[in-house]
Amino acid sequence: MRSTSREITLAGLMAAVMVIVTLITRIPFVLAVVPFSLQPLIAILAGLLLGARIGAISMVVYILLGLIGLPVFSTEPFGGPAYVFKPTFGFLLGYVLAAYIAGKFFEHTKSKGPMNYLLASVIGMGVIYVVGLPYLYVMLNFYLGKSVSIWGALKIGFLPFVIWDLVKAVIVAVLARSIHQRVPRE
Repeated sequence: MRSTSREITLAGLMAAVMVIVTLITRIPFVLAVVPFSLQPLIAILAGLLLGARIGAISMVVYILLGLIGLPVFSTEPFGGPAYVFKPTFGFLLGYVLAAYIAGKFFEHTKSKGPMNYLLASVIGMGVIYVVGLPYLYVMLNFYLGKSVSIWGALKIGFLPFVIWDLVKAVIVAVLARSIHQRVPRE
């Protein structure tokens, strides 16, 4: 399926928003394996605002910008192809699927009420964990050679963030609904 000029522009703009939010919230002195980030908020917002396909494309554009070497990721080395070996790269991959699934879920809801915005956002957050946590586990155990149990991976990549991510889901739902009420959708 071909994309229109409008869709390409929207995908590029949302990728740029992701870059800006990442750079603004980058905390260089934190030595956690998984850093706190507002990236999940933007990824799911992309799906709800742009739709499943364009929202996912915008996240692919963001990831490609980083993989070609632009310093757009939240932790060192901040970009380059070697970033795929970071334990947190799976969360970045999860953003693509989260934008798509949250957007697809929302597109197929009959009612565009506040609960459907929230449900789409929570589903999107869940998708990020479903992709990111296994990647984290595999990279820690099999690439970095650390002995981390499944429970250990959950303590590193899930438990410290789940409450904050639910708060982000609420923020996404409020933002997306507010924007949809003010900007006509096609």
